[in-house]
Amino acid sequence: MVDEHDVSKLLSSAVLIGAGQVFYSVSQLLERIVVARLLTTDAYGEVSIGLAILTFVTTVGLLGMRGGVPRYMSRFDDEENERGVWLTGVVIAGVASLVLTAVLLGSAGILSDLLFERAGSNGLVTLFVACIPFTVGLELAVAGIRGRENTLYRTYARDLLYPTSRLLFLAGFLLAGLGVHAAAMAYLLGAIVSCALACYLLDRLVPLVGSARLRLRELLVFSVPLVFATVLSNMLTRTDTLMLGYFRPSREVGLYSAAYPLASGMLLVLSSFGFMYLPLASRLDSENERAEVGSIYELTTKWVYILTFPLFLTFVVFSSDVLTIVFGQRYATAGNALSILAIGFFTSAMFGRNRETLSALGYTTAIMGANGLAFLINVALNLVLIPRYGYMGAAMTSMFSFVVLNLTVYAILKLKYDITPFSKWSRRTFVVLPATLFPVAFLLRGSVSLTAVTLPLFLVGTGLCSIAIVSLAGCLQPADRIPISLLEQRLDVTVPFVHRYLPESN
Repeated sequence: MVDEHDVSKLLSSAVLIGAGQVFYSVSQLLERIVVARLLTTDAYGEVSIGLAILTFVTTVGLLGMRGGVPRYMSRFDDEENERGVWLTGVVIAGVASLVLTAVLLGSAGILSDLLFERAGSNGLVTLFVACIPFTVGLELAVAGIRGRENTLYRTYARDLLYPTSRLLFLAGFLLAGLGVHAAAMAYLLGAIVSCALACYLLDRLVPLVGSARLRLRELLVFSVPLVFATVLSNMLTRTDTLMLGYFRPSREVGLYSAAYPLASGMLLVLSSFGFMYLPLASRLDSENERAEVGSIYELTTKWVYILTFPLFLTFVVFSSDVLTIVFGQRYATAGNALSILAIGFFTSAMFGRNRETLSALGYTTAIMGANGLAFLINVALNLVLIPRYGYMGAAMTSMFSFVVLNLTVYAILKLKYDITPFSKWSRRTFVVLPATLFPVAFLLRGSVSLTAVTLPLFLVGTGLCSIAIVSLAGCLQPADRIPISLLEQRLDVTVPFVHRYLPESN
């Protein structure tokens, strides 16, 4: 049985996080558009490689604290222990990130020679490496805010200020004629100001100065497997870009880096549920409410699938049109790569917050194993396919790796905890939507091309059709009254005709 209070809290958080994530994603996309259109394709590829280095090393430097800090903070209700958990994370991740930064600053020339074609790229690498400690600081502050189950402060610091400041700095530096270095400088200054705000907001929730009970053993036992899991997960999403930079020209990295962020944008709805999901599921597990964890997991996965499906269909059927609209005609050739990547990322929507569910239950070694398997497959296939097929080989490898990862985590959850994202309603949803809408979309593709005007109209129309189809096909369940009622309260509207298809009980 789904607890209405917990689901309402999760959905309320998802709405706010979703709005913030939309803003963040749009701002990030604008950054890429500005760089891709104002600089050469080669320069865009170099910026993408620099961002891959920043993201990967930041993940390593955090040492799993992004998940460990909120999990343990949510289990305490006194400031001494909450402050202690957060400070423990700061000590562990702070030392690690500073060591990594120092090592990489000393190796900037080697990285430049390995990954960049243009001579004199040391300055670009150095700027991105300098971002690492401030980006880690921002993520640690947001982890503390997450541990207090506060959505608003995270939205202010990470989803609003961070991307806005980066975009403004980027525009200013490009106008000043700094060229390819503008993006790295924008990330550096954006991380500094956002880290400062996040720490200030966290201090309002838990005063950062005061007595503290450090939790070194608990955090390390929980987070050590998570370190490898998150590093492997990040390498899974970044290795293809780095290996493309090694094996192929920067132009191909640029084409791939146009398709990849669009495909990963399908995880927007999924990530909206993630901020509150981990501490909520962890608290429920500590209260021996594991059945409710499973019920919430099933319900949220079905709605993530429904809300993500319109974007998935659009990226698969009209991929070249989307790339032309966003990045320009010269990136349209990456359309097939976008379609392939979309399939891989959509499997994550189908399986929901599977890794966070395992993490909340404390089984982080399984996450490490699943990510390790997917990463090894990713590297092996990239070594074979990238030299032969270029960015198309990278896209095929990423798709297959995501499928393997999600199937592996699904099997672990099913066998160990008997928790799955598949209820009788979600299984019906997963079949009915593609069987109904894909044939219609392929018929339209022969006579219709999407434009900047028709793309949003197509997405909205597909979304409304999806809601109608799941209602008429018997995909709704009694617990769906909670998200529908919440939507009606927030928007002060009545959702038409859907209530008549909501069953009263199981």
